[in-house]
Amino acid sequence: MTSLRTLTLAAFCTLAATGISHAADTTAAQQLAHWSTQAGSPGNVDKGKVFFTTRHGGEWSCASCHGTPPTAQGKHASTGKSIAPLAPAFNPKAFTDTAKVDKWFRRNCNDVLSRECTAVEKADVLAYLNALKP
Repeated sequence: MTSLRTLTLAAFCTLAATGISHAADTTAAQQLAHWSTQAGSPGNVDKGKVFFTTRHGGEWSCASCHGTPPTAQGKHASTGKSIAPLAPAFNPKAFTDTAKVDKWFRRNCNDVLSRECTAVEKADVLAYLNALKP
């Protein structure tokens, strides 16, 4: 039993020392603050809503999968896979894992824009999503 405790403690210390990202290491508000700082200006709710619902010359918008507004379960436009609500007030797990936030912004922006989103675009979308309340 002692060796199991020692092993568990050693594993925890190793993960903590290496700074490996884990779930619930951030909040939607912290993500908004981060991307607003990177953008050099606060996220804009109205611009975020327009960005979220616009197709940007392609066949998809963010809303194609996440819905308008993104407060209920969505459905991937291509695969049909269910997607949890994106607005943080409707999904407490939304934007709580930095690695997942970065991964999904990268992947979804590429799908919608054929490029990565800018810091301004991310801040605006996060401002919009954080503004949605029940």
